Amino acid sequence: MTGADLLPATVLKRKAVVYVRQSTQTQVQTNLESQRRQYDLVDEARRRGFRDVEVIDDDLGRSASGTMARPGFDRLVAWLCAGDVGAVLCFDASRLARNGRDWHHLLELCGLVGARVIDLDVVYDPCRPNDRLLLGMEGSISECELGVLRARMYDAARSKARRGELRISVPVGYVWDREMGLGFDPDMRLQEAVRLIFARFRELGGARQVLLSLAEDQLHFPRPSDGKRVIAFDWTPIRYRNVISVLKNPFYAGAYIYGKSEHRTAIVNGRAQKTYGHGKPFDEWEVVLKDHHEGYIDWAEFERNQKQLAANAYGRVGEVKSGRGGQALLVGLLRCARCGRRLKVAYYGRKGRAYRCDNPNLMLAAARCLTFGSSRVDTVLARELLRAVEPIAVEAAMAAERLRMERVNERRHILELDLQKARYEASLAERRYAACDPDNRLIAAQLEKSWETALRQVEACQARLEPARDITQSANGADFLG
Repeated sequence: MTGADLLPATVLKRKAVVYVRQSTQTQVQTNLESQRRQYDLVDEARRRGFRDVEVIDDDLGRSASGTMARPGFDRLVAWLCAGDVGAVLCFDASRLARNGRDWHHLLELCGLVGARVIDLDVVYDPCRPNDRLLLGMEGSISECELGVLRARMYDAARSKARRGELRISVPVGYVWDREMGLGFDPDMRLQEAVRLIFARFRELGGARQVLLSLAEDQLHFPRPSDGKRVIAFDWTPIRYRNVISVLKNPFYAGAYIYGKSEHRTAIVNGRAQKTYGHGKPFDEWEVVLKDHHEGYIDWAEFERNQKQLAANAYGRVGEVKSGRGGQALLVGLLRCARCGRRLKVAYYGRKGRAYRCDNPNLMLAAARCLTFGSSRVDTVLARELLRAVEPIAVEAAMAAERLRMERVNERRHILELDLQKARYEASLAERRYAACDPDNRLIAAQLEKSWETALRQVEACQARLEPARDITQSANGADFLG
C-alpha cells in the first residue's frame, strides 16, 4: 500500500462493513462469480488492517434504484450514524446505490464520522473535496447508467412488440412453442374449457349466468400451479373471475396486445414506491395487432361481448339488461312510464313477486313511482307466447330438445376429457410406484398415497360422467323407437 492508502489508527479501531448486493434474484442464482468477488472484499479489509469486519448481504436480489426497501442499506446507515463504521467496502458505486438520494446521503454520513469508502482499487476519504467530487461523479454515472440501460431495454421490448415478436405471457389456452411460435395449447381439455365459456355466453348473454350454468354442470377450470410459467395446472371448480377474465381478454380474439396497463409511482415515507397492473383505456394501449394469431373467437364477437358486459354491469337507460334468473318472466324488460328507469323485481313470501320502481325512494326518500304484482302480467305474457308458438310447437319442441342435447353432449365431452386426464395421472402414479424400491418406505409410502389419490379422482370423474351418458343413451333410444 502507498502512503495515500494507509488508514489512521482511529479508523482501524472501528469496524469495516462489506456491502454485498445484486439487483435481481436471477443474478443471485446465476452470477455467482460477481458474488464471490464481492465477498472477497473481506480479505481486502483485513489486508488494510481492519480486525472487525462485518458483511451485509441482506439486499441480495434487491434493486438500488430507490423504489425498493433495502434493510441492509438501512442497517449500514444506522451504524454510520452511531459512529461504529470506519470504512465501507463495495465492489463499485453501483452496488451501494443507483440513485442520488441514497448515494449522497451515504457520502454525507461518511464525511461527518470520518469513515472511508473503499473499492478494489482506491481508498476514498469523503472529507477531502477531491475525493468527494470523484465519489459524487461515480454516483451520478451509476444512476445515469441505470437510466440508459432501462431505456434501451424498454425501447427494444417495444420495438419487438410492435412486430408481435415479443414473447409476452399468454393466457390459459395458448402456449409459445420454440419452433412453431404462438398457438393453441395442445391439451384439448384446456381448449374445450375456454371454448365452452364463449359458447355459453353466446347462449345466455351474461357472465354470471355462464358461471351458474357451468357450476351446475360441475365443470372445472385450470389454475396454474407453477406461478407465471403456466405449464402445470390444477383443475378446480370454476369461479366468476375465470369466466370474466376469458371474456374480457382480447388475446382470445387473435389480437396481440402490449402496454394495456401501466405502473404508477407514489411517495411513501419519503421514498418512491411503484405499483403495477393499472389498466389503461383501449385508446391508450401501445400495441394492438389484430389477426396476429389464431383466436377462439373473432374480433367482431369480442367487441359484441364487451358491449354486452358493459350493458349488464351498468344497465344504462336504453340498453339491454341480461336476465339474472328468478321466477319473474320480464326481468330487465319493463321500464317505468314516469321516470324511464328499469323496473326491479321484489320477491316476498313463497310465491309472491311484484314489479316496482323504487329508485326515487332509495335515492331521494321520495314515494315509489309504481308497484304492481307480476302474476297477471306474467300469465298474460305466457299465454300470448304459447299462442304465438302454437303453429310451430313441434318445431319449437324439437329445437329446444336439440339445444338441450347439444349442451348435454358438450358436458359429456368435457367430462370424458377429464376422465381421460385422470386415468393418465393414475397410470403415471402407478408406474412411479412400481419403479420405486419397496424397501424405501419413505418414498414408497408417498407414491402409494399419490396413486390412491389419482384413483379416487378417476372414480369421481366416472361418477360425474355417468348421468350425461345415461341421458345420451336415453335420447338415442327414443330416436331409434321414433
